[in-house]
Amino acid sequence: MTQRMSQPDVPGRIVILNGPPRAGKSSIVTEIQNTFDGVWMNLGVDRFKAMTPERFQPGIGLRPGAERPDLEPLVVTLYRAMYDAIAAHSRLGLNVVVDAGHHDNYSAPRGILRDCADRLRGHFVLFVGVRCPVEVALERRRATWGGAGYRTSTSIADPVSLWHEAVHAHGGYDLEVDTSVLSPRECADLIRRRIEDGPPPSAFQRLV
Repeated sequence: MTQRMSQPDVPGRIVILNGPPRAGKSSIVTEIQNTFDGVWMNLGVDRFKAMTPERFQPGIGLRPGAERPDLEPLVVTLYRAMYDAIAAHSRLGLNVVVDAGHHDNYSAPRGILRDCADRLRGHFVLFVGVRCPVEVALERRRATWGGAGYRTSTSIADPVSLWHEAVHAHGGYDLEVDTSVLSPRECADLIRRRIEDGPPPSAFQRLV
């Protein structure tokens, strides 16, 4: 007879880092994985993009501006899959850190963030806004890719600025960090202190 594994007494904690591309989320994820106690799994957007077939890219990373309405139904499904996976890891006692770029600037409102919050109802979820000035993000892009930028699009006049506006349009966070003035280690330390010292997080559940 197959023996079932018992569920852990304490579910894993979840930290969601929400911000535009090049805001510094990935560096904070690395610090959390390297310095926090316990196992912290990285189940963010970049991981799910890497699993998505090329013909459906950018998939879950679809930027604001309604440039690919044909992909939007898939994006909704991919977010549901990602958050169900996050919840499953937490139920097994694994901590999860997520780098995300949530927005609702599609061809029509999709309500993705609210649906994701509902899927984590009852879990410990610290919702962290990761900010940096647009100029800093542009400089980081130039440092990484040289002169290469976003592909030109007649429907998106300023995609970088649009990201920075759309990704934080939902409202409040439990904690916000500015990576133009704080190092990844300093951001991670602030997140650790908030987890350890409270108050309990509530921003993500308020979205429901």
